[in-house]
Amino acid sequence: MKAIYDKNEMANAASSRANLYISIAAMVAFLILFTFIVNFPGFVANPLAEFSAAIKQIGRKNYKQRLHFNNHDEFTELADSFNGMVVKLNEWENSNLSKIKSEKSRIEAIIAQMQDAIIGLNEKGEILFLNHLAAKLMNLDEEKIIGQNAAELIKKNELLKRIIKPETAEKTLKIYADEKESYFLLENREIIIPNYETPEDKTLFESSKSAGSVYVLKNITQFKELDEAKTNFIATVSHELKTPLSSIKMSLKLLNDSRVGTMNEEQSQLLTHIKEDSDRLLKITSELLDLSQVETGNLKLTFAITKPEDIVNYAVDAVKFQAEQKSIKLELNCDQNLPKVNADIQKTAWVLVNFLSNALRYSSEKSSVKIDVFQKDKFIQFSVRDFGKGIDEKYQKRLFERYFQVPTDGQNKSGSGLGLAISKDFIEAEEGKIWVESAIGEGSCFSFMLPINQA
Repeated sequence: MKAIYDKNEMANAASSRANLYISIAAMVAFLILFTFIVNFPGFVANPLAEFSAAIKQIGRKNYKQRLHFNNHDEFTELADSFNGMVVKLNEWENSNLSKIKSEKSRIEAIIAQMQDAIIGLNEKGEILFLNHLAAKLMNLDEEKIIGQNAAELIKKNELLKRIIKPETAEKTLKIYADEKESYFLLENREIIIPNYETPEDKTLFESSKSAGSVYVLKNITQFKELDEAKTNFIATVSHELKTPLSSIKMSLKLLNDSRVGTMNEEQSQLLTHIKEDSDRLLKITSELLDLSQVETGNLKLTFAITKPEDIVNYAVDAVKFQAEQKSIKLELNCDQNLPKVNADIQKTAWVLVNFLSNALRYSSEKSSVKIDVFQKDKFIQFSVRDFGKGIDEKYQKRLFERYFQVPTDGQNKSGSGLGLAISKDFIEAEEGKIWVESAIGEGSCFSFMLPINQA
């Protein structure tokens, strides 16, 4: 029993020591685990937080950001790689920024040295740039107005208002510059930036957007002066030619008088040719005088309230003899009780005579020419239709251009190519419209409309 008791005491002692050792080991293990739990997240998370903050700074283009770790572990290697990347980005940004600044300076130098006045607005309507010439024309300080809103500036500057928001679609501006009245041609271009899906395929991904507008004023004073000199020269020469031509016509009339003396058949034919040439020259000089009046802006119209039928009868009487020579019938279709028009009777009749003369010239003998006069909405329409060979469609758009004549297969051209151009100027000056309808083999129909007198 004593031996058993001793063994039991030894076992209890061993059990107590084992429990003590286990408790101590458990306590040590707990302390180690607690220390690991507390320190490990910080060991991993703190460098990651520093990396996250550094990346955000790089996103804001702060290329001075650097990371430094002294643990000689994987984070230190990653930080070194990160710092190397930032150095390369900084170098690229500086080189790219330098290139952009260089290009910007080059563009500004080009704009500043251009001979045309240039104004640029961004998409918000703010002054983006303007060169020295534009600032001088508008009496503005180019350094102070950059970035200002154009809508506010035009309230104080009338010329800027005429350029950016013109009341009419005027393209030529008269501006006092260089101590004289100068002429400038206004060009307005909207800057469109297309959006592409990728730079390689150039496929439109989104709709294009506006990046602003550019206004260019080209000085055309020299060309305007040359044009006026040309017009004045034409007017002077035409006026000087009319006097001798009138004397020639008077002399021809006297030569045809039997009281002066009789002529043989050959002499009579020569006089006929001389008379035709002098008539043609007199017509050309008259057209040139009319043209010079239009170009110089001195076109004088004598408006009067008149009946449309009076204009038509005046024109028909003027070409009646020419129609009889070719046995061409003039068919007049004029509606009754037409409203009156406010027009220059002589110049409007001149247009109608020009239409009829052309119709008679290109009509065959024993044919007919129709004159229609009728009301259409708030206008009176005058139309002259012939049944000649017609005009090719490709020439119709140019018929009212100055000096243009339809090719006639090698035949001699008569006239100067100014009649229809002057007719267009006359009708448009009376707030009317003029046009032509024609087809090969079906003849031509020349028409114009004049507004009804509302008084």
